[in-house]
Amino acid sequence: MKKILAFAGSNSSTSINHQLLEVLAKEVTVEFELISLRDYEAPLFGVDLKNEQGVPESMSLLMEKMKSADGLIVSAAEHNGSMAAVLKNTFDWLSMLEQKFLLNKPTVFLSTSPGPRGAASSLGHLVEIMPFRGADIVGHMSVPSFYDNVKEGEIEPELKEQLICLIRTLESTINQ
Repeated sequence: MKKILAFAGSNSSTSINHQLLEVLAKEVTVEFELISLRDYEAPLFGVDLKNEQGVPESMSLLMEKMKSADGLIVSAAEHNGSMAAVLKNTFDWLSMLEQKFLLNKPTVFLSTSPGPRGAASSLGHLVEIMPFRGADIVGHMSVPSFYDNVKEGEIEPELKEQLICLIRTLESTINQ
């Protein structure tokens, strides 16, 4: 059976990007694994640290998870107009294992925030740079005003329809 691996670009225990993925998990028809970057901690990337200690085992384990998946969904938090530091740090470490660490896998990028822009700057940045890191982007979407649009585990119908369409596109791509 085909498998999608999903994670939020956040290390918050109350991440709304993780919550968004939990809600979407109900709509996925293939095997779906939602992980937390909190389980794959790594020190702040630095060339000296990498040369002295190598790549953290947590990043090798995450890379193996990514290799075992047929498609990826990443839902990115936004801090100060860009991706959260934990996501950037994770990507920096993964690139030490494999330059195109997204492995040319079909990928959907999402983002959400409490505000009306839905972390659009973070999402835009990822969509711009991740093809250079092996993302085969099959779609992307920003979900604005999370707390207004996601209530009691349900997404506002119009947004839900758009998100399901993205999931179906990803599923059909990995099932080819």
